[in-house]
Amino acid sequence: MGKLRVHGGELAGRRLKAPRGIRPTQGVIKEAIFNVLASEVAGATVLDLFAGSGALGIEALSRGAARATFVESERSSITILRQNLEALGCADRARVVQADAVRWLESHSAEVSAASLVLLDPPYGEPLLESALHLLDAQARGVVVVEHAARDPLPGLNRMRVARERSYGDTRLSILRPMGLPQS
Repeated sequence: MGKLRVHGGELAGRRLKAPRGIRPTQGVIKEAIFNVLASEVAGATVLDLFAGSGALGIEALSRGAARATFVESERSSITILRQNLEALGCADRARVVQADAVRWLESHSAEVSAASLVLLDPPYGEPLLESALHLLDAQARGVVVVEHAARDPLPGLNRMRVARERSYGDTRLSILRPMGLPQS
């Protein structure tokens, strides 16, 4: 298990378990995400797709999000994610779904459009990023935060626009907003 912590909010400093074989979001990237979105997290409805340990969604809950849905396909990650939610006292504000994130997006458009914040951290170098972003482009009404390999460009999108982008070594953080949403 890797060393992973919550960085801000009511659970700051608390440890999280991380499943073997996942690439947890670096602390500096989590800080960047939540510093940019600070005013938008309180009361947010969050989707954490390709959730892994749940670190991004748990960070949002720690910083005042109302509730979060975690979508993850790997059974071992689901077990650890549930343990993290229970250990931190967040399970009552969380829903954990074991499913392929792209397939889940295809069949849950109402939940996607109701989310004010979508956190997307798919495995690097796989076509999942493009598939998920095209679905989110059609459905999302809130902010979409994408953590992806710097070498993997985002696909062309119709409704979503890159509001901010920054690279951290081989990782790029892209914050997308639907056209018409303020570009904070």
